[in-house]
Amino acid sequence: MKNSSFILVLFLVISSAAFANVTLPNLFSDNMVLQRNAEVKIWGWANPKEEVKITPSWNNQEYKVIANSHAFWTISIPTPKEGGPFTILLKGYNEIALRNILVGEVWLCSGQSNMEMNANWGITDGENEALKATYPTIRFFSVEKASAETPQNNLLGKWEECSPETMKKNSAIAYFFAQQITENLKDVPIGMIVSAWGATAAEVWMPANVVLNDQELVKASKRTNPNKYCPIEPGSTFNSMINPLIGFKIAGVLWYQGESNVGSNVYDKTFLSLITSWRTLWKEDFPFYFVQIAPFKNGEDRYSSVLIRDFQRRALQLPKTAMVVTSDISTIDDIHPKDKKTVGVRLANLALANIYKTNENLVNGPLYKSIKIDKNKAIVSFDYADGLYFLNNKSDQFEMATADGIFYQAKATIKKNTIILHSVKVEKPVKVRFAWKNDAQSQLFNIANLPASSFTSE
Repeated sequence: MKNSSFILVLFLVISSAAFANVTLPNLFSDNMVLQRNAEVKIWGWANPKEEVKITPSWNNQEYKVIANSHAFWTISIPTPKEGGPFTILLKGYNEIALRNILVGEVWLCSGQSNMEMNANWGITDGENEALKATYPTIRFFSVEKASAETPQNNLLGKWEECSPETMKKNSAIAYFFAQQITENLKDVPIGMIVSAWGATAAEVWMPANVVLNDQELVKASKRTNPNKYCPIEPGSTFNSMINPLIGFKIAGVLWYQGESNVGSNVYDKTFLSLITSWRTLWKEDFPFYFVQIAPFKNGEDRYSSVLIRDFQRRALQLPKTAMVVTSDISTIDDIHPKDKKTVGVRLANLALANIYKTNENLVNGPLYKSIKIDKNKAIVSFDYADGLYFLNNKSDQFEMATADGIFYQAKATIKKNTIILHSVKVEKPVKVRFAWKNDAQSQLFNIANLPASSFTSE
């Protein structure tokens, strides 16, 4: 008993001595990228009431903060315009020096396997792309997979410079996005935080209470079958792979997920809830750009995937959102399209046009806007409709229905960037839909050669 007491006291002494040191989450380390021209939060732990001094080399100004009674401290410091490398010195009872820090643009990438997929998985031209991937000013922070029942305050991962070796093991979409941004913004460093897990449903990536406080979302989450590849409990990956990132200043989010929610009738609410919850927790309406899942032949089921794609399209009602359509760069027999470069470039072009204002080109495919009924015809209007055309002059993907909801194929004619629909089987059209099958690859494009999203006017 005496020995046990001695060991316990020794453990407490050692723990207390160790805890007195200033420590940081793994997110704050050598090689990291901080958001430029911003007030960025830095946080960590120290002895309760210990003063921590932070001195960044970009201005050599000393900032002070005192750890609270729970041994936690947080402080906001201003960052300059893009540049580096810089050093940040932290002093308490001990000293920490963070080196080779860059200041630029930071993006968070999340979702499931199509976001996680890297060159080692066999993407298009992956070996050749990796050989060219020497970009010291692009940095990756790859979050290691973990799940937890409660929110965590740290995670596993480290910042790495982009090289042929690190590119091959990191998200291909994140790399091609960063490469495109780098080539356009020139001297601006890019930090890509990748937190993704293949086969995960959206419910695991948002706070559990967001799901559990809504009966529709609870019911939808219970549809997810036990999976040996990933957790299925609401909030489980959010707790371990997103919560420790909250507060880290980012330029925006890239999201590629949806396949594991195929079959859900409320994915629109699920997806909107996820985006809103993240913005609420970060206290910022950051841009949220996402990739629409690709057409895929789901056995006998004809409409479950296209329904998810339409729910994703409807998420564009939220401000500062944008969507990449992939129906022209995918095959219907592969749920993991291998052309990740086009996806990354299209995401980057959205940011270059909307945020960085360096791209004046059309960067969105045609998006359904409205329908007008003219006797037995339907006139369909689109946003981003300049130069509408049908691929190979083929146009058999539009359908019309009367109030009974039975759809019939309609003849489609392009007129002044609108689509005029007519069907001898539909005398009084009420509804229209386009490319409304799981495996439908869009035939409608605009002048930028970007495909239209499937949609229904219902």
